[in-house]
Amino acid sequence: MAERKKLAIITTFWDWRSHANHMGERFLVGYPRDGRWHRPDFDIVGAYVDQRDGDDDLSVHRAEEFDFTVYPTIAEALRLGGDQLAVDAVLLIAEHGDYPSNDKGQKLYPRFEFFSQIVDVFRASGRSVPVFNDKHLSYSFAKAQQMVDTAHDLGFPLMSGSSLPVTFRMPPIELDGHVDEALMIGVGGSDAMDYHALEAMQSMVERRQGGETGVRAVQLVEGEEVWRAGQDGRWSRRLLEGALARSDSRSGIALTDGRPQDLAHSDELEELTENPSAYLIEYVDGLRATLLMLNGAVQDYTFAARCDGEVRSLQFLLPGAPNVVYSACLMQKAEEMFVSGKAPYPAERTMLVCGMLERCLESKIDGHLRLETPELSVSYQSPESSQFVGAL
Repeated sequence: MAERKKLAIITTFWDWRSHANHMGERFLVGYPRDGRWHRPDFDIVGAYVDQRDGDDDLSVHRAEEFDFTVYPTIAEALRLGGDQLAVDAVLLIAEHGDYPSNDKGQKLYPRFEFFSQIVDVFRASGRSVPVFNDKHLSYSFAKAQQMVDTAHDLGFPLMSGSSLPVTFRMPPIELDGHVDEALMIGVGGSDAMDYHALEAMQSMVERRQGGETGVRAVQLVEGEEVWRAGQDGRWSRRLLEGALARSDSRSGIALTDGRPQDLAHSDELEELTENPSAYLIEYVDGLRATLLMLNGAVQDYTFAARCDGEVRSLQFLLPGAPNVVYSACLMQKAEEMFVSGKAPYPAERTMLVCGMLERCLESKIDGHLRLETPELSVSYQSPESSQFVGAL
């Protein structure tokens, strides 16, 4: 029997329904996979928790139950109290906890700082292991770029991002060929939630003919300007119709008297939506993509694109409690990377989305101006398979 691999969890906060709970504990108790309950061939052997919350700190209970140690520093968690790197993989989960926000409304989670301490151990030990980083690489594009460059320089696989690109799709489609225009619908209203939708959109459009070539300019508009942008042709009503047709969480009259509801062609969408926002993305190769945040009108994430004149659309399916299968899908990809030593998709995707989000939020606080983004000329090729559950 092959020796079980050793895993360290480095996290900001480990509480009920935190990301450390949702993701890290997949490696303690397993998760549903391919119609079976899958138990990874890993042992969590060390952890670091930045903010510990007394009786609500699950790391204490999990460490006692599963026989691992919560160390006082990141270095000790990776070295297991010794003087050399002693684990085979690292889960970096810097989401949740009490951290300040910047003037753009971004929570200043210490992902870059934690990553830097992990890399310090790699350098001192003369070897590196795969690292999974949950969601954003950083609130800062410059820091995200440094993280990706460091992983390349030291030669270790780095996977980062959200669960949306790898969860179930309904229907299970992916794009190829020429993409004329794209539109994503999401809900949230914070950098943490808007990131999910932006990355889901990017995971679709990156597969267009020619590969990803980066973003030329961005703009974030809000309120009435969102609908005006649609009237001016800056985003497509036909793609709005395609995305909304995949939603199954509508509100308004669909709830009050059960009738079918055509939000795309009525005034009710504007009435239901609370403070709409539109992320207007112009790509280097001419593609235009829009993220519409429609809180109050829908509760799910849907996408539509016009490909060689044909509209294609889908919903990113997010099954709920107790198994929260969409985060299990993400941990499946992390586990595959830990075993194979190869990231399932380029970290440049996450890096580019970090930059798109940061610059859009700058547009917001700068009076909703259009901002050119030469620094976001990020080129990469998407993987042969989209990596979502059910992809061929």
